[in-house]
Amino acid sequence: MDFPLPEAARRYVAAHLHDDPAHLALQARRHPGLPVPELVRQIQARQKARTKLPEWADNPDLIFPPALSVEQASSTRTAEFKASLVSGQRLADLTGGFGADTAAFAQRVARVDYVERDARLSAVVKYNLEQLGIANVTVHHADALAFLKAEPGHFDWLYLDPARRDTAARKTFRFQDCEPDVIKMLPLLLHKADKVLLKTSPMLDIEQAILELGHVRRLWVLAVDNECKEVLYELGQEAAVDPERYAINLRRDGSQHEFRLNRAREARATPRYAEPQQFLYEPNAAVLKAGAFRSIGTAFELLKLHQHSHLYTSDTLRPDFPGRIFRVLAVEKADGAALKAHLGPEARAHVTTRNFPDSVADFRRRTGIREGGHVYLFATTDLRGRLMVLVCEKADLSADES
Repeated sequence: MDFPLPEAARRYVAAHLHDDPAHLALQARRHPGLPVPELVRQIQARQKARTKLPEWADNPDLIFPPALSVEQASSTRTAEFKASLVSGQRLADLTGGFGADTAAFAQRVARVDYVERDARLSAVVKYNLEQLGIANVTVHHADALAFLKAEPGHFDWLYLDPARRDTAARKTFRFQDCEPDVIKMLPLLLHKADKVLLKTSPMLDIEQAILELGHVRRLWVLAVDNECKEVLYELGQEAAVDPERYAINLRRDGSQHEFRLNRAREARATPRYAEPQQFLYEPNAAVLKAGAFRSIGTAFELLKLHQHSHLYTSDTLRPDFPGRIFRVLAVEKADGAALKAHLGPEARAHVTTRNFPDSVADFRRRTGIREGGHVYLFATTDLRGRLMVLVCEKADLSADES
């Protein structure tokens, strides 16, 4: 498709932006003068981008690539976080994709090189960056390795987000299964740049990644609304003996929780255990992925329910805890009748199982408790190894803090 879109095509996309793409495809004959299949793909891609890149999805001047490229793109929030980590005169985004990260980096670095081996995608991004008024990015249709070998200059930063799908479009996450292979490229990357920022899947084991990469200075585990999205590694010639880890949770209200740890502090932390007290704490996904199973409790002076539960308790509220906080209403056995007495006639509750033999689905089947309501049930194990269910409600932080 040529771009910019003709006026009639733009009007079609704007008019049907919230319609069902499958239904639109069936009505293609009603618009003989328009390339409806391609416009439907534009609509599909914009719909997928609405939650991740709302400013781009609502911009009528932009062209969208196939929906898969949008799925793989960073969200505005994660792109802006990554950009906050870099600075300097020159950065190259070696796996450019849809350009969301590139656009964010351009707000922080004087000169950015966007590198993408897909000719069509690189042309789309070049056009879009012009529409967005971003003038400090140079677009290169090239392979990352070929670009670095041909480029005589030096970089403050190189950024890579290796493609995590194999030739059969299956998701992968090990370094050797991704493209490009960062391990093979490491000597060249570290020769061409002072620092390298590498994005990996949260499925990749952090300890194994540190071992394989060998040049890790620090890392960030990044979650959005308690869903772990990516792990970022800063690489350099001189690796840290014990890289600092930052567990970051970007929250819906625009704020963020941060918790710092390393292996030494985690190993030194000595948990204290107790029966459930007035408040219950569940660490966010980033904290757990970063491996803060002991230090998170000692940092906030909390008591742990069990060695393997990773749930914490206290009688005094810790409102700045990086995770969810609940008030404990009751402690019951995993018995449907006893639990339903706390739930009302519809028998609804949100259920979490931690260090408990049942899955959430099995727990619901056995107790007859349905999803929903304002009560939260935590099925877990106490410090003596007995099964229990904590009946909770979300803590009123404003009231309890005063």
